[in-house]
Amino acid sequence: MLLSVEGLTIEAGGRRPILREVSLSVGRGEIVGLVGESGSGKSTIARSVLRLLPAGARVSGRVAVEGEDVLTMGQGALRDLRASKVSMVYQDPRSSLNPVRRIGDFLTERMVRTLGRPKAEARTRALELLDAVGMRDPGARLRQYPHELSGGMLQRVVIAAALAADPALLLADEATSALDVTTQAETLALLRRVQAERELGMLFITHDLHLAAAFCDRVHVLYAGTVVESRPAKELFADPRHPYTAGLLACTPELGDPRPIRPIPGRPPSLDDAFTGCPFAPRCPEATAACEEEPPRPVAVSGGTAACRLVEA
Repeated sequence: MLLSVEGLTIEAGGRRPILREVSLSVGRGEIVGLVGESGSGKSTIARSVLRLLPAGARVSGRVAVEGEDVLTMGQGALRDLRASKVSMVYQDPRSSLNPVRRIGDFLTERMVRTLGRPKAEARTRALELLDAVGMRDPGARLRQYPHELSGGMLQRVVIAAALAADPALLLADEATSALDVTTQAETLALLRRVQAERELGMLFITHDLHLAAAFCDRVHVLYAGTVVESRPAKELFADPRHPYTAGLLACTPELGDPRPIRPIPGRPPSLDDAFTGCPFAPRCPEATAACEEEPPRPVAVSGGTAACRLVEA
């Protein structure tokens, strides 16, 4: 297995853990989605794969890339992991780029300083990468500054940089949410093509359950730092078994659907909210008194699991 997360729990001073007993896996050539509201822990999972953890965090569990536990590996192995095995594409490409340095510097510096490639070879590789992500006139783009490119073009540059070391695993953290609809579709098509051509494993983070259902092979739904449902994307979309998953689908507008949007009542929990039972119980329309007594355990359902005491296997 390319990525294996087992029982990952991260505590950083709040009344509840940021993540609690999270388990998931990503195989080669597979796209696995993480879906949930802001603060559910999606980005923390992705960052834990690179061991970019909150200061002073207490961590338990295992995060293994190609069988090696990231949480216990030495600094040399961690540098190699970040340099060549795992790459991340962030939500806002401008946050990844230095506004006073050219695109060519951004693409070649990592290859020269970290991978030890000669400058001429790094420049040739940068041109190949820009061409691979569909950038017109790559030579001219290398000479430009970030402010001279559109958001969609900058996202392509960031994707090209992520592919520079031929990683096995790509972490896409809301990589398209800052783009307009047309550019988003183009970027998703690019990610899908690159992923298929290189047989990359991909962890795809998004707020949009409909997008995850269309783009991913499997989807994990997170709430308050826990996985509440894990299913193949098509099955989860067609027949959500956890009330939170159903709520996310109900409050997402669809073109041509006359039904009114039904938002999930209440607010997402903060790290200062502690729960003795199911964390979703205060917002769940189907909750009973028993739901507030102890956390539910995952129950086997078609294709995966759902952590809800009301779910019947």
